[in-house]
Amino acid sequence: MTTEIIHLGSVDIEVTFKAIKNLHLSVHPPYGKVTIASPDFYDLEKVKIYAATKLGWIKREQDKLRSQEREEPKLMITQESHQFLGKRYLLKVIEANRPKLILKHNAIELYAIPNATLEQKQNTLYSWYKRELEAKIGKLIFDYATLMDVLDVNFGIRKMKTKWGSCSIEKRMLWFNIELAKKPIDCIEYIVVHELVHLLERNHNKNFIILMDKFLPNWRVQKKILNELPL
Repeated sequence: MTTEIIHLGSVDIEVTFKAIKNLHLSVHPPYGKVTIASPDFYDLEKVKIYAATKLGWIKREQDKLRSQEREEPKLMITQESHQFLGKRYLLKVIEANRPKLILKHNAIELYAIPNATLEQKQNTLYSWYKRELEAKIGKLIFDYATLMDVLDVNFGIRKMKTKWGSCSIEKRMLWFNIELAKKPIDCIEYIVVHELVHLLERNHNKNFIILMDKFLPNWRVQKKILNELPL
């Protein structure tokens, strides 16, 4: 697998050559990074010509992403607004001997050691996000993997800059962006099904759409909601 960069005016495109059959163009949130996965038997010039024909679409997708509402950087202070599973909670920071987090009716109580740093409080919140998201995604994967008759699936949660999820077909490993913990459960469900379907169909082709329609008929609605939520 090799990677190259091509430049089309103000647009930079990362091209990765793989043992695949078709070109796959993507514009990734949150900032509009552009990637192309190309068959390894194509040359760079052929990929560049293809990308040039898609330049108008690329710029429209980038404009949509860049105009999308974004969350302000969090200060991790009392009365600050935070999201969990699509619902807004107010943060309450409480001094304690050891860090922990408790979810109340409309508040997130974050217990932190005296003089805890911003990073320490963020770590407490995101450790909790990770545990909660693992539980939600684990159940969804079990249910849908059974429905799809997909075996030996592993998954993990991590920070991801440009994707909500990814799939390694060879390793049968699914990765999910920890920021999904802030999104509605229906949107999380869409990403889980999307990545599981990649174990049945590698490419975003007609067969992929047929499988998505079969296993999650309202996936287009959930995709639209997810793409319109603040990043």
